[in-house]
Amino acid sequence: MRGSARPRARTQGRDVRRPEWCARRRPCGQPRHVRQHPASQYRPGGGPLPCRRRRAGRVLVQPGRRRRPAHARRTRPADPRAEDGSGGPALHAQPAPHRDHRTEIVSAPAPLAITMGEPAGIGGELTLKAWLGRRPTGRSFFAIDDPDRLKALSGSLGLGVPVHRIATPTEASSVFPTALPVLPEALEGPVVAGRPDGRNAGPTLRSIERAARFCTEGTVAGMVTNPIQKKTLQEAGFVHPGHTEYLAVLAAAPGAPPVDVAMMLACPELRVVPVTVHLGLAAAITALSVGGIVRTGRVAASGLKELFGIDRPRLAVAALNPHAGEGGTMGDEEIRVIVPAIAALTDAGIDASGPAPADTLFHAAARSRYDAVLCMHHDQALIPLKTVDFAGGVNVTLGLPFVRTSPDHGTALDIAGKGTADPASLIAAIAMADDMARRRGR
Repeated sequence: MRGSARPRARTQGRDVRRPEWCARRRPCGQPRHVRQHPASQYRPGGGPLPCRRRRAGRVLVQPGRRRRPAHARRTRPADPRAEDGSGGPALHAQPAPHRDHRTEIVSAPAPLAITMGEPAGIGGELTLKAWLGRRPTGRSFFAIDDPDRLKALSGSLGLGVPVHRIATPTEASSVFPTALPVLPEALEGPVVAGRPDGRNAGPTLRSIERAARFCTEGTVAGMVTNPIQKKTLQEAGFVHPGHTEYLAVLAAAPGAPPVDVAMMLACPELRVVPVTVHLGLAAAITALSVGGIVRTGRVAASGLKELFGIDRPRLAVAALNPHAGEGGTMGDEEIRVIVPAIAALTDAGIDASGPAPADTLFHAAARSRYDAVLCMHHDQALIPLKTVDFAGGVNVTLGLPFVRTSPDHGTALDIAGKGTADPASLIAAIAMADDMARRRGR
């Protein structure tokens, strides 16, 4: 081959402009390392394209420049020991420490625990659909439930969700990508959609108790509770009005009184905290007190800081009566109870304002002036929230030493087993619990 017998001169320290013999190998002026592109013959006006691959062992040097000797190309300073004659390799000659990437395992964040809820309601269907709607990069969760009933429910609804039994919460993260992890809690009675059975009250409550225990032990990052049928549980001996009050007892130290908690309903556009919760309207009005409003306001302000990351929460306080009582002509609860409570909250360093008439407190412009509203009773809080975001509202328990969220709806016995339940609120509750857990470093 032409030129193959001619020895190639070393270029170190020499002018490396193209030698005369090399000029005969390609037309003058054609760039170095150019070859005819195979596709150029198929393109109108196609021409030679530069080959971007550099041949092994070749170093490109601009014409007219001299290549520095190897000893002058050192990019990092040598080890001082080599400079003073004390021995030791230069720093750039030291091999990098070996890293076996096969052993580098990033631990997954702790999972969330999803409770059973009322077995005859829509909780099981929601859990299955929430797994189907899981985020690829989202936190894992597992159900504390009866795996046999979830398998049967998945089949009857045509959801095709694989259900996998786990022995401990720590197994959930590895199972979650391919199946719904379920920590078994066996039911004690048959499940008929829409017809609660008191024999299953025990497993329902144990599911809540186990989730709360995992939270206090730090095994899980938080708990998300499916709706319970309060009447069925109370007929079986349950003495608490609902989840919120029961969790306040479970979170307390043995022998200690329940922790101070408050129920918040939240969506991206609005947060509301009722001062009285599961009471009839007449009883709720009678139960209003300065101390109750102040306690709820303190818990709400603390929860907004800890769980939502709001440094200085702004609380708006709703009036009870039309027109905020209009100077006592339409009720005097504002004068006797609400105004003194607002003053006490302000004295405690909490940004609280009001009382504001409830009919002008929840429109878009008003919502920009506060972070949460203290409402005087259940429906005063829930009606505006469900009007603003019916499907995406989330129930949050403030004041607990762990994260607890829940969908903002009930057991929906009338549609149980029909496959029509919307999982949006449960999915929102899982996402909010994940955000809160991350904010708390979990």
